[in-house]
Amino acid sequence: MTTTAPPPPPSPQDAAASVATPSGPAIPLGASARRPSRGRRVAETCGALAQLAAVGVVGSLIFGLLVTLLSAGIGLLPVLGIGLLFLVAFVYALYATAWLEYERVEGLSRLGLRPLPPVRRDRPGFGGWLRSLWRQLIDGAMWRGIASAAIATILGLFVLPLVGALASSIALLFAPLLGGDTIVLPIVRTDVAAEWAIVAGILGILVTVALLIGIALLHAVLTRAILVPSREAQFAEQARTAGTQRASAVRAGEVERTRIERDLHDGVQPRLVSVAMTLGLAQQKIDDDPAAAKELIDEAHTSTKAAITELRQLARGIHASVLDDRGLDAALSALAARSHVPVQLDVRVDGRCSRTAEAAVYFAIAESLTNAAKHSRAAETRVVVRTRDEGGARTLWARVEDNGVGGARVLPGGGLDGITNRVVAAGGTTRLDSPAGGPTSLEVSVPCAS
Repeated sequence: MTTTAPPPPPSPQDAAASVATPSGPAIPLGASARRPSRGRRVAETCGALAQLAAVGVVGSLIFGLLVTLLSAGIGLLPVLGIGLLFLVAFVYALYATAWLEYERVEGLSRLGLRPLPPVRRDRPGFGGWLRSLWRQLIDGAMWRGIASAAIATILGLFVLPLVGALASSIALLFAPLLGGDTIVLPIVRTDVAAEWAIVAGILGILVTVALLIGIALLHAVLTRAILVPSREAQFAEQARTAGTQRASAVRAGEVERTRIERDLHDGVQPRLVSVAMTLGLAQQKIDDDPAAAKELIDEAHTSTKAAITELRQLARGIHASVLDDRGLDAALSALAARSHVPVQLDVRVDGRCSRTAEAAVYFAIAESLTNAAKHSRAAETRVVVRTRDEGGARTLWARVEDNGVGGARVLPGGGLDGITNRVVAAGGTTRLDSPAGGPTSLEVSVPCAS
Protein backbone atom coordinates (compact mmCIF):
# COMPACT_ATOMS: atom_id res chain seq x y z
CA MET A 1 0.00 0.00 0.00
CA THR A 2 1.38 3.38 -1.00
CA THR A 3 1.24 6.21 1.48
CA THR A 4 1.77 9.89 0.93
CA ALA A 5 3.13 12.39 3.38
CA PRO A 6 0.59 14.90 4.67
CA PRO A 7 0.98 18.48 3.49
CA PRO A 8 2.80 20.85 5.84
CA PRO A 9 0.59 22.88 8.16
CA PRO A 10 -0.16 26.44 7.08
CA SER A 11 1.84 29.22 8.60
CA PRO A 12 0.11 31.76 10.84
CA GLN A 13 0.29 34.29 8.03
CA ASP A 14 -1.43 31.88 5.65
CA ALA A 15 -4.03 31.02 8.25
CA ALA A 16 -4.75 34.67 8.87
CA ALA A 17 -5.15 35.29 5.15
CA SER A 18 -7.81 32.63 4.66
CA VAL A 19 -11.33 32.07 5.89
CA ALA A 20 -13.73 29.16 5.82
CA THR A 21 -16.41 29.68 3.22
CA PRO A 22 -19.99 28.46 3.75
CA SER A 23 -19.23 25.48 1.55
CA GLY A 24 -16.52 24.31 3.91
CA PRO A 25 -12.94 24.72 2.61
CA ALA A 26 -10.98 27.83 3.36
CA ILE A 27 -10.18 30.21 0.52
CA PRO A 28 -7.63 33.02 0.54
CA LEU A 29 -9.24 36.36 1.25
CA GLY A 30 -6.73 38.35 -0.70
CA ALA A 31 -6.39 36.04 -3.67
CA SER A 32 -8.25 36.92 -6.84
CA ALA A 33 -9.47 34.37 -9.29
CA ARG A 34 -8.11 34.36 -12.80
CA ARG A 35 -9.90 36.97 -14.84
CA PRO A 36 -12.22 35.22 -17.31
CA SER A 37 -11.90 35.87 -21.01
CA ARG A 38 -14.09 38.42 -22.74
CA GLY A 39 -16.08 35.73 -24.52
CA ARG A 40 -16.76 33.95 -21.25
CA ARG A 41 -17.87 37.20 -19.60
CA VAL A 42 -20.29 37.85 -22.45
CA ALA A 43 -21.65 34.31 -22.18
CA GLU A 44 -22.08 34.65 -18.40
CA THR A 45 -23.88 37.97 -18.81
CA CYS A 46 -26.22 36.52 -21.42
CA GLY A 47 -26.86 33.52 -19.19
CA ALA A 48 -27.62 35.78 -16.22
CA LEU A 49 -30.05 37.83 -18.30
CA ALA A 50 -31.76 34.71 -19.59
CA GLN A 51 -32.11 33.48 -16.01
CA LEU A 52 -33.49 36.81 -14.88
CA ALA A 53 -36.05 36.76 -17.67
CA ALA A 54 -37.20 33.31 -16.54
CA VAL A 55 -37.17 34.34 -12.87
CA GLY A 56 -39.28 37.37 -13.73
CA VAL A 57 -42.05 35.07 -14.96
CA VAL A 58 -41.67 32.17 -12.53
CA GLY A 59 -40.91 34.39 -9.55
CA SER A 60 -44.12 36.36 -10.10
CA LEU A 61 -46.10 33.14 -9.90
CA ILE A 62 -44.19 31.96 -6.81
CA PHE A 63 -44.66 35.20 -4.88
CA GLY A 64 -48.29 35.26 -5.92
CA LEU A 65 -48.65 31.80 -4.40
CA LEU A 66 -46.89 32.92 -1.22
CA VAL A 67 -49.21 35.91 -0.83
CA THR A 68 -52.21 33.65 -1.42
CA LEU A 69 -51.10 31.14 1.22
CA LEU A 70 -50.44 33.90 3.75
CA SER A 71 -53.76 35.63 3.08
CA ALA A 72 -55.72 32.36 3.23
CA GLY A 73 -53.93 31.35 6.42
CA ILE A 74 -54.69 34.62 8.20
CA GLY A 75 -58.23 34.83 6.85
CA LEU A 76 -59.21 31.24 7.72
CA LEU A 77 -57.48 31.18 11.10
CA PRO A 78 -60.74 31.78 13.05
CA VAL A 79 -62.46 28.96 11.12
CA LEU A 80 -61.61 25.93 13.26
CA GLY A 81 -57.93 26.71 12.85
CA ILE A 82 -57.99 25.71 9.17
CA GLY A 83 -55.75 28.66 8.44
CA LEU A 84 -52.95 26.95 10.36
CA LEU A 85 -52.59 24.44 7.52
CA PHE A 86 -52.13 27.29 5.04
CA LEU A 87 -49.62 29.01 7.34
CA VAL A 88 -47.61 25.79 7.68
CA ALA A 89 -47.65 25.46 3.88
CA PHE A 90 -46.57 29.11 3.69
CA VAL A 91 -43.47 28.42 5.84
CA TYR A 92 -42.49 25.38 3.78
CA ALA A 93 -43.06 27.32 0.54
CA LEU A 94 -40.82 30.10 1.86
CA TYR A 95 -38.06 27.61 2.57
CA ALA A 96 -38.44 25.97 -0.85
CA THR A 97 -38.24 29.37 -2.56
CA ALA A 98 -35.13 30.37 -0.61
CA TRP A 99 -33.47 26.98 -1.22
CA LEU A 100 -34.15 27.31 -4.95
CA GLU A 101 -32.67 30.82 -4.95
CA TYR A 102 -29.46 29.65 -3.25
CA GLU A 103 -29.12 26.85 -5.80
CA ARG A 104 -29.80 29.22 -8.70
CA VAL A 105 -27.24 31.80 -7.57
CA GLU A 106 -24.60 29.17 -6.83
CA GLY A 107 -25.11 27.53 -10.23
CA LEU A 108 -24.89 30.90 -11.96
CA SER A 109 -22.09 32.68 -10.09
CA ARG A 110 -20.13 29.96 -8.23
CA LEU A 111 -19.85 32.02 -5.07
CA GLY A 112 -19.19 29.00 -2.85
CA LEU A 113 -22.68 29.00 -1.31
CA ARG A 114 -23.71 25.77 0.32
CA PRO A 115 -27.30 24.52 -0.02
CA LEU A 116 -29.69 26.12 2.44
CA PRO A 117 -30.17 23.53 5.22
CA PRO A 118 -33.60 23.12 6.84
CA VAL A 119 -33.89 23.79 10.55
CA ARG A 120 -33.69 20.46 12.35
CA ARG A 121 -35.82 19.47 15.29
CA ASP A 122 -33.89 19.75 18.54
CA ARG A 123 -36.69 18.25 20.62
CA PRO A 124 -38.87 15.19 20.01
CA GLY A 125 -42.61 15.09 19.52
CA PHE A 126 -45.16 17.58 18.22
CA GLY A 127 -43.79 20.38 20.37
CA GLY A 128 -40.37 19.89 18.85
CA TRP A 129 -41.87 20.08 15.36
CA LEU A 130 -43.67 23.35 16.17
CA ARG A 131 -40.46 24.77 17.61
CA SER A 132 -38.52 23.84 14.47
CA LEU A 133 -41.27 25.39 12.32
CA TRP A 134 -40.97 28.68 14.22
CA ARG A 135 -37.19 28.63 14.02
CA GLN A 136 -37.48 28.03 10.27
CA LEU A 137 -39.80 31.03 9.94
CA ILE A 138 -37.32 33.36 11.66
CA ASP A 139 -34.23 31.89 9.99
CA GLY A 140 -32.16 34.77 8.67
CA ALA A 141 -30.52 32.75 5.91
CA MET A 142 -33.92 31.81 4.52
CA TRP A 143 -35.11 35.41 4.47
CA ARG A 144 -31.93 36.50 2.72
CA GLY A 145 -32.77 33.97 0.02
CA ILE A 146 -36.31 35.36 -0.19
CA ALA A 147 -34.96 38.91 -0.52
CA SER A 148 -32.59 37.84 -3.28
CA ALA A 149 -35.40 36.03 -5.10
CA ALA A 150 -37.65 39.11 -4.84
CA ILE A 151 -34.95 41.38 -6.28
CA ALA A 152 -34.24 38.92 -9.08
CA THR A 153 -37.97 38.78 -9.90
CA ILE A 154 -38.25 42.58 -10.09
CA LEU A 155 -35.14 42.86 -12.26
CA GLY A 156 -36.42 40.04 -14.46
CA LEU A 157 -39.64 41.97 -15.10
CA PHE A 158 -37.49 44.78 -16.53
CA VAL A 159 -35.44 42.40 -18.65
CA LEU A 160 -38.40 41.11 -20.67
CA PRO A 161 -39.47 44.49 -22.19
CA LEU A 162 -35.85 45.50 -22.72
CA VAL A 163 -35.23 42.33 -24.71
CA GLY A 164 -38.29 43.18 -26.79
CA ALA A 165 -36.99 46.71 -27.31
CA LEU A 166 -33.62 45.30 -28.39
CA ALA A 167 -35.30 43.08 -30.96
CA SER A 168 -37.31 46.04 -32.24
CA SER A 169 -34.18 48.19 -32.45
CA ILE A 170 -32.47 45.53 -34.51
CA ALA A 171 -35.51 45.41 -36.78
CA LEU A 172 -35.25 49.20 -37.28
CA LEU A 173 -31.93 48.68 -39.08
CA PHE A 174 -33.84 46.97 -41.88
CA ALA A 175 -36.88 49.27 -41.82
CA PRO A 176 -35.77 51.37 -44.88
CA LEU A 177 -35.82 48.19 -46.97
CA LEU A 178 -39.56 47.84 -46.31
CA GLY A 179 -40.45 51.24 -47.73
CA GLY A 180 -42.73 53.85 -46.19
CA ASP A 181 -42.22 57.44 -45.17
CA THR A 182 -42.34 57.08 -41.38
CA ILE A 183 -41.70 54.40 -38.77
CA VAL A 184 -42.76 54.00 -35.15
CA LEU A 185 -40.01 53.81 -32.53
CA PRO A 186 -40.40 51.02 -29.94
CA ILE A 187 -41.38 51.80 -26.33
CA VAL A 188 -41.71 55.57 -26.87
CA ARG A 189 -44.19 55.04 -29.76
CA THR A 190 -43.01 58.12 -31.67
CA ASP A 191 -43.11 58.51 -35.48
CA VAL A 192 -39.81 59.40 -37.17
CA ALA A 193 -38.81 59.73 -40.80
CA ALA A 194 -37.70 56.52 -42.49
CA GLU A 195 -34.24 57.93 -43.22
CA TRP A 196 -33.62 58.16 -39.47
CA ALA A 197 -34.52 54.51 -38.88
CA ILE A 198 -30.95 53.22 -38.94
CA VAL A 199 -29.78 55.93 -36.52
CA ALA A 200 -32.71 55.24 -34.22
CA GLY A 201 -32.02 51.50 -34.42
CA ILE A 202 -28.34 51.94 -33.49
CA LEU A 203 -29.22 54.24 -30.59
CA GLY A 204 -31.90 51.79 -29.43
CA ILE A 205 -29.44 48.90 -29.52
CA LEU A 206 -26.83 50.84 -27.54
CA VAL A 207 -29.34 52.00 -24.92
CA THR A 208 -31.05 48.63 -24.43
CA VAL A 209 -27.73 46.72 -24.33
CA ALA A 210 -26.38 49.21 -21.77
CA LEU A 211 -29.51 48.83 -19.64
CA LEU A 212 -29.38 45.03 -19.86
CA ILE A 213 -25.72 44.95 -18.86
CA GLY A 214 -26.46 47.35 -16.02
CA ILE A 215 -29.25 45.09 -14.77
CA ALA A 216 -26.94 42.06 -14.92
CA LEU A 217 -24.23 43.91 -12.96
CA LEU A 218 -26.76 45.22 -10.46
CA HIS A 219 -28.10 41.71 -9.93
CA ALA A 220 -24.58 40.36 -9.35
CA VAL A 221 -23.74 43.11 -6.83
CA LEU A 222 -27.02 42.82 -4.89
CA THR A 223 -26.91 39.03 -4.85
CA ARG A 224 -23.37 38.99 -3.50
CA ALA A 225 -24.24 41.62 -0.88
CA ILE A 226 -27.30 39.69 0.32
CA LEU A 227 -26.23 36.04 0.17
CA VAL A 228 -22.46 36.12 0.69
CA PRO A 229 -21.45 36.86 4.28
CA SER A 230 -18.92 39.60 4.89
CA ARG A 231 -15.37 38.82 5.95
CA GLU A 232 -16.15 39.95 9.48
CA ALA A 233 -19.15 37.62 9.63
CA GLN A 234 -17.08 34.75 8.23
CA PHE A 235 -14.36 35.32 10.82
CA ALA A 236 -16.96 35.55 13.60
CA GLU A 237 -18.64 32.34 12.46
CA GLN A 238 -15.29 30.60 12.17
CA ALA A 239 -14.34 31.70 15.68
CA ARG A 240 -17.72 30.68 17.09
CA THR A 241 -17.50 27.24 15.46
CA ALA A 242 -13.95 26.73 16.70
CA GLY A 243 -14.96 27.75 20.20
CA THR A 244 -17.92 25.37 20.20
CA GLN A 245 -15.79 22.49 18.95
CA ARG A 246 -13.10 23.22 21.53
CA ALA A 247 -15.63 23.37 24.38
CA SER A 248 -17.27 20.16 23.17
CA ALA A 249 -13.90 18.42 22.95
CA VAL A 250 -13.10 19.44 26.53
CA ARG A 251 -16.52 18.32 27.70
CA ALA A 252 -16.21 15.02 25.82
CA GLY A 253 -12.84 14.42 27.49
CA GLU A 254 -14.32 15.09 30.92
CA VAL A 255 -17.25 12.74 30.30
CA GLU A 256 -14.90 10.05 29.00
CA ARG A 257 -12.58 10.43 31.99
CA THR A 258 -15.54 10.15 34.35
CA ARG A 259 -16.73 7.02 32.58
CA ILE A 260 -13.29 5.41 32.80
CA GLU A 261 -13.02 6.25 36.49
CA ARG A 262 -16.47 4.83 37.13
CA ASP A 263 -15.73 1.62 35.22
CA LEU A 264 -12.45 1.16 37.07
CA HIS A 265 -13.97 1.94 40.46
CA ASP A 266 -17.12 -0.15 40.04
CA GLY A 267 -15.77 -2.99 37.93
CA VAL A 268 -12.11 -3.84 37.72
CA GLN A 269 -10.99 -2.46 41.09
CA PRO A 270 -13.44 -4.50 43.26
CA ARG A 271 -12.64 -7.61 41.25
CA LEU A 272 -8.89 -7.18 41.79
CA VAL A 273 -9.46 -6.55 45.48
CA SER A 274 -11.47 -9.78 45.59
CA VAL A 275 -8.62 -11.63 43.85
CA ALA A 276 -6.13 -10.30 46.41
CA MET A 277 -8.33 -11.36 49.31
CA THR A 278 -8.90 -14.81 47.81
CA LEU A 279 -5.17 -15.34 47.31
CA GLY A 280 -4.61 -14.23 50.91
CA LEU A 281 -7.05 -16.86 52.18
CA ALA A 282 -5.42 -19.48 49.98
CA GLN A 283 -2.03 -18.56 51.41
CA GLN A 284 -3.35 -19.13 54.94
CA LYS A 285 -4.86 -22.52 54.06
CA ILE A 286 -2.12 -23.88 51.81
CA ASP A 287 -0.38 -25.72 54.69
CA ASP A 288 -3.39 -26.93 56.70
CA ASP A 289 -5.95 -27.48 53.89
CA PRO A 290 -4.30 -27.78 50.47
CA ALA A 291 -7.60 -28.80 48.76
CA ALA A 292 -9.41 -25.66 49.98
CA ALA A 293 -6.39 -23.54 49.03
CA LYS A 294 -6.48 -25.02 45.52
CA GLU A 295 -10.15 -24.13 45.17
CA LEU A 296 -9.44 -20.58 46.29
CA ILE A 297 -6.59 -20.29 43.78
CA ASP A 298 -8.88 -21.55 41.00
CA GLU A 299 -11.45 -18.95 42.05
CA ALA A 300 -8.80 -16.22 41.99
CA HIS A 301 -7.64 -17.41 38.57
CA THR A 302 -11.18 -17.18 37.19
CA SER A 303 -11.64 -13.71 38.68
CA THR A 304 -8.31 -12.62 37.22
CA LYS A 305 -9.36 -13.68 33.72
CA ALA A 306 -12.65 -11.82 34.15
CA ALA A 307 -10.72 -8.71 35.25
CA ILE A 308 -8.48 -9.01 32.17
CA THR A 309 -11.58 -9.23 29.98
CA GLU A 310 -13.03 -6.11 31.60
CA LEU A 311 -9.75 -4.27 31.11
CA ARG A 312 -9.72 -5.23 27.44
CA GLN A 313 -13.27 -3.97 27.03
CA LEU A 314 -12.33 -0.76 28.82
CA ALA A 315 -9.29 -0.29 26.57
CA ARG A 316 -11.44 -0.99 23.51
CA GLY A 317 -13.82 1.71 24.69
CA ILE A 318 -10.93 4.16 24.84
CA HIS A 319 -9.39 3.21 21.50
CA ALA A 320 -10.56 0.65 18.97
CA SER A 321 -7.41 -0.59 17.24
CA VAL A 322 -9.43 -2.49 14.63
CA LEU A 323 -10.83 0.87 13.52
CA ASP A 324 -7.36 2.06 12.49
CA ASP A 325 -6.27 -1.27 11.08
CA ARG A 326 -9.29 -2.42 9.09
CA GLY A 327 -11.67 0.51 8.88
CA LEU A 328 -15.14 1.40 10.09
CA ASP A 329 -16.97 -1.52 8.47
CA ALA A 330 -14.83 -4.15 10.21
CA ALA A 331 -14.91 -2.28 13.52
CA LEU A 332 -18.69 -2.06 13.48
CA SER A 333 -18.98 -5.73 12.53
CA ALA A 334 -16.92 -6.65 15.58
CA LEU A 335 -19.01 -4.28 17.70
CA ALA A 336 -22.27 -5.82 16.47
CA ALA A 337 -20.96 -9.34 17.18
CA ARG A 338 -20.33 -8.39 20.84
CA SER A 339 -23.67 -6.64 21.32
CA HIS A 340 -26.16 -8.19 23.74
CA VAL A 341 -29.00 -6.97 21.50
CA PRO A 342 -29.26 -8.38 17.93
CA VAL A 343 -27.96 -5.82 15.44
CA GLN A 344 -28.88 -5.42 11.76
CA LEU A 345 -25.80 -3.76 10.29
CA ASP A 346 -25.87 -1.96 6.94
CA VAL A 347 -22.60 -0.15 6.17
CA ARG A 348 -21.90 1.31 2.73
CA VAL A 349 -18.86 3.55 2.95
CA ASP A 350 -16.87 4.68 -0.09
CA GLY A 351 -13.23 4.87 0.98
CA ARG A 352 -11.85 6.00 4.32
CA CYS A 353 -12.62 9.19 6.18
CA SER A 354 -10.39 10.92 8.69
CA ARG A 355 -9.58 9.09 11.91
CA THR A 356 -11.45 11.74 13.91
CA ALA A 357 -14.63 11.32 11.87
CA GLU A 358 -14.55 7.53 11.95
CA ALA A 359 -13.82 7.47 15.70
CA ALA A 360 -16.69 9.88 16.43
CA VAL A 361 -19.19 7.78 14.47
CA TYR A 362 -17.85 4.51 15.89
CA PHE A 363 -18.13 5.60 19.52
CA ALA A 364 -21.57 7.14 18.89
CA ILE A 365 -22.80 3.77 17.59
CA ALA A 366 -21.05 1.88 20.39
CA GLU A 367 -22.64 4.05 23.08
CA SER A 368 -26.05 3.80 21.40
CA LEU A 369 -25.86 0.00 21.39
CA THR A 370 -24.82 0.05 25.05
CA ASN A 371 -27.78 2.26 25.94
CA ALA A 372 -30.11 -0.01 23.97
CA ALA A 373 -28.90 -3.02 25.96
CA LYS A 374 -29.01 -1.30 29.37
CA HIS A 375 -32.00 1.00 29.29
CA SER A 376 -34.33 0.62 26.30
CA ARG A 377 -35.28 -3.06 26.70
CA ALA A 378 -35.02 -3.33 22.92
CA ALA A 379 -35.36 -6.64 21.12
CA GLU A 380 -33.28 -5.55 18.13
CA THR A 381 -31.38 -2.59 16.75
CA ARG A 382 -30.58 -1.40 13.25
CA VAL A 383 -27.42 0.49 12.30
CA VAL A 384 -27.09 2.24 8.93
CA VAL A 385 -23.89 4.01 7.87
CA ARG A 386 -23.38 5.93 4.62
CA THR A 387 -21.06 8.46 3.05
CA ARG A 388 -22.88 11.43 1.61
CA ASP A 389 -22.04 14.47 -0.48
CA GLU A 390 -23.44 17.57 1.22
CA GLY A 391 -22.62 20.92 -0.29
CA GLY A 392 -19.60 19.56 -2.13
CA ALA A 393 -18.09 18.00 1.02
CA ARG A 394 -18.13 14.31 1.97
CA THR A 395 -19.81 13.50 5.26
CA LEU A 396 -20.06 10.30 7.26
CA TRP A 397 -23.68 9.71 8.28
CA ALA A 398 -25.01 7.05 10.63
CA ARG A 399 -28.38 6.16 12.09
CA VAL A 400 -28.99 3.85 15.05
CA GLU A 401 -32.56 2.77 15.77
CA ASP A 402 -33.97 0.38 18.35
CA ASN A 403 -37.50 -0.84 19.10
CA GLY A 404 -37.28 -0.18 22.83
CA VAL A 405 -39.44 1.82 25.20
CA GLY A 406 -38.05 5.23 24.16
CA GLY A 407 -37.88 8.25 26.42
CA ALA A 408 -34.13 8.76 26.00
CA ARG A 409 -32.87 12.19 27.04
CA VAL A 410 -29.54 13.96 26.89
CA LEU A 411 -28.45 14.36 30.51
CA PRO A 412 -25.23 16.08 31.62
CA GLY A 413 -22.53 13.48 32.05
CA GLY A 414 -24.60 10.73 30.46
CA GLY A 415 -23.81 8.58 27.47
CA LEU A 416 -25.84 10.69 25.03
CA ASP A 417 -24.11 13.80 26.33
CA GLY A 418 -20.78 12.17 25.56
CA ILE A 419 -21.96 11.30 22.04
CA THR A 420 -23.10 14.86 21.39
CA ASN A 421 -19.88 16.43 22.63
CA ARG A 422 -17.66 14.03 20.72
CA VAL A 423 -19.56 14.55 17.46
CA VAL A 424 -19.68 18.35 17.82
CA ALA A 425 -15.95 18.38 18.58
CA ALA A 426 -15.43 16.64 15.24
CA GLY A 427 -17.49 19.33 13.47
CA GLY A 428 -20.62 17.19 13.16
CA THR A 429 -24.25 17.24 14.26
CA THR A 430 -26.55 14.88 16.14
CA ARG A 431 -30.30 14.37 16.10
CA LEU A 432 -32.15 12.32 18.74
CA ASP A 433 -35.76 11.22 18.38
CA SER A 434 -37.03 9.12 21.27
CA PRO A 435 -40.74 9.57 22.05
CA ALA A 436 -42.25 7.74 25.01
CA GLY A 437 -43.07 4.20 23.91
CA GLY A 438 -40.33 4.19 21.28
CA PRO A 439 -38.73 3.73 18.93
CA THR A 440 -35.48 5.57 19.62
CA SER A 441 -33.34 6.80 16.74
CA LEU A 442 -30.06 8.68 16.79
CA GLU A 443 -28.57 10.26 13.67
CA VAL A 444 -25.02 11.61 13.51
CA SER A 445 -23.33 13.38 10.63
CA VAL A 446 -19.60 14.19 10.67
CA PRO A 447 -17.49 15.77 7.89
CA CYS A 448 -15.08 13.20 6.48
CA ALA A 449 -12.27 15.73 6.54
CA SER A 450 -12.77 16.69 10.17
